[in-house]
Amino acid sequence: MKLYLVPTPIGNLEDMTFRAVKVLKEVDFILAEDTRTSGKLLKHFEIGTPMHSHHMHNEHKTVDMIVKRIQNGETAALISDAGTPAISDPGFLLTRACVEQNIPVDCLPGATAFVPALVNSGLPNDKFVFEGFLPVKKGRQTRLKLLAEENRTIIFYESPHKLLKTLDSCKEYFGADRLISVSREISKLHEETVRGTVEEVFNYYNIHPPKGEIVIVVSGKK
Repeated sequence: MKLYLVPTPIGNLEDMTFRAVKVLKEVDFILAEDTRTSGKLLKHFEIGTPMHSHHMHNEHKTVDMIVKRIQNGETAALISDAGTPAISDPGFLLTRACVEQNIPVDCLPGATAFVPALVNSGLPNDKFVFEGFLPVKKGRQTRLKLLAEENRTIIFYESPHKLLKTLDSCKEYFGADRLISVSREISKLHEETVRGTVEEVFNYYNIHPPKGEIVIVVSGKK
């Protein structure tokens, strides 16, 4: 009777740990954000464990059923499409429900995008704040105004088609001279990190349209 939270590679399949493969082979069932995406991963590592869909659109409905299965003696593993579950991905609701029911929860260490982006940025990493994705509309300006006064390093996730808009907002609220680092396609073939002032990085991506998943790291206010 246990829930395992199992990180999966964010790009390079060699980042999958031996322990992660072992756990996924031994549990009774796997909960996956996208069964098509995870199916390719399981096939690669020859994992034949039954898999069920568990994503942001159905997690409110499925949590109780999953908890009951675990309480009846089964073990489950939760994986997301890439990285560590519950970090800007489904997982929090199920984890909280298991904790409330005194079900053991074990999170394996493994891949997550913001840690290599932070370390690779060259910006201070002794203290930082992880913001995930900024609000799309409501609350976005309020959040940025608050973060403009933050003196710790700030980390965002962003999609490629919204990067320029977010960098433009960074210019407006943080200032064009604030230091920033943008990492994309981490661990993949076309991995890239662009560092400089907000103005410099904005100008770069204005000429070179970005592709892939993106992590933005912004220096705190001095």
